Amino acid sequence: MPTPLSDGCRAAWSWNRREKSHEVRIHGKQLQTAYFHPNWSNGTAGVRGSKPINIGRHYWEIKISQRLFGTSMMFGIGTKKARLHVDAFVNLLGEDEQSWGLSHKGLLWHNGLSRVYTKPFQENSSTIIGMLYDGESGTLTYFKDGDCLGVAFSGLDQITYDLYPIVTSTAAKTEMTLGTRKRSYLNLQDRCRASILSKVKGTTTIDFLPLPNKMRQFLKDGIQ
Repeated sequence: MPTPLSDGCRAAWSWNRREKSHEVRIHGKQLQTAYFHPNWSNGTAGVRGSKPINIGRHYWEIKISQRLFGTSMMFGIGTKKARLHVDAFVNLLGEDEQSWGLSHKGLLWHNGLSRVYTKPFQENSSTIIGMLYDGESGTLTYFKDGDCLGVAFSGLDQITYDLYPIVTSTAAKTEMTLGTRKRSYLNLQDRCRASILSKVKGTTTIDFLPLPNKMRQFLKDGIQ
């Protein structure tokens, strides 16, 4: 099926180097790869995305390496209050009211409760998980290797705190890499910025555009 938000624009966010477990290493030119428990694992580690997603519609994909195993590898969203590390093997996303997550065991978790959503993922086999957050309808939908798994959570438009993408893992030497990141346009100004950015290469080029400083900064905000 077509990628959700194929008519949207690139969403400029990455993994947050400052908001993560000490057991997570961030790699890549665009900080797109999270590497969990580089030596061995004695707990659960997570990392948060760098920007909130509450407004509009957002779609992002996470490529999981072949090291897919363990107590819990999770993909979802949460607030700033969601924990990103615990010295125990747990389903960290969805442990309380601050986060919502899907584990590789096929279970959805929120507020400490779980329910069956899909069949368990095949272990030791790479896969791509897509997530579509709709801020208007307040829903979060998952995709697996391009197939839609259906709406997982609803009522998210009632959350007053900022929501961020989050991933967690209990398994040693596991890797999750951000792929496609798209979002809907917020307004005409946003659409015009995306059109301009498609013609320039990086912030250095923007510095030489004959524009007021505030407008140049607005353009840079679209790629940072």
